[in-house]
Amino acid sequence: MDPFILALNHSQKLEALYIPAMLHFLRQGRLVHFLADWNFCLIPGIWLFYHYGGVIMVARKPAKPRFLNVFKPLFIRKKRSYDQAVQALNAKQSIGIFPEGTTNRNPCHLLKGYSGAAQLSLQTGVPVVPAGVRFPFHDGHSQIPEAIPFILEFGSAMYPQACAGKPPLAHIRQWHLEIMSAIARLSGKSWNPQSRKA
Repeated sequence: MDPFILALNHSQKLEALYIPAMLHFLRQGRLVHFLADWNFCLIPGIWLFYHYGGVIMVARKPAKPRFLNVFKPLFIRKKRSYDQAVQALNAKQSIGIFPEGTTNRNPCHLLKGYSGAAQLSLQTGVPVVPAGVRFPFHDGHSQIPEAIPFILEFGSAMYPQACAGKPPLAHIRQWHLEIMSAIARLSGKSWNPQSRKA
């Protein structure tokens, strides 16, 4: 089925490790190249996981504390993460994106999110596979804690409308709306396009 764009909600930091590893196992060694923040490479051992997992580093967020930004050039390629994702999709490799753009521990609502998955899908013609991370043992009211067990529910592949050249902004917004609505349904959360991005 490769290539596809896996788009899913993000409620705890460890999902960025567990889900790629689980998919690698279920797909018998075939990687899903996730986009992830570069600053997690500052945690001992994470860089090796990212390296062998074929993670595409995103340079948008600064490190905390800021003096650690001096290490950023060690982990970031000259080519933009978006262009790396396009290259991977054109090479028939699948990618994974958390459109919310950050960890969102709210048990009821998704963040507005970023439209990168929609843009990549429209530009390359690659389908989006929406998925929802659910927490069957969570009370549904308090903030979602780290390391709580979760299940992953996949939706049917969503095929983008064909468009020549750069997709119009209206098409991107509509496709982002459809993708986030599917993630909301699968995750059991609500989504409001007027909410904050991250």
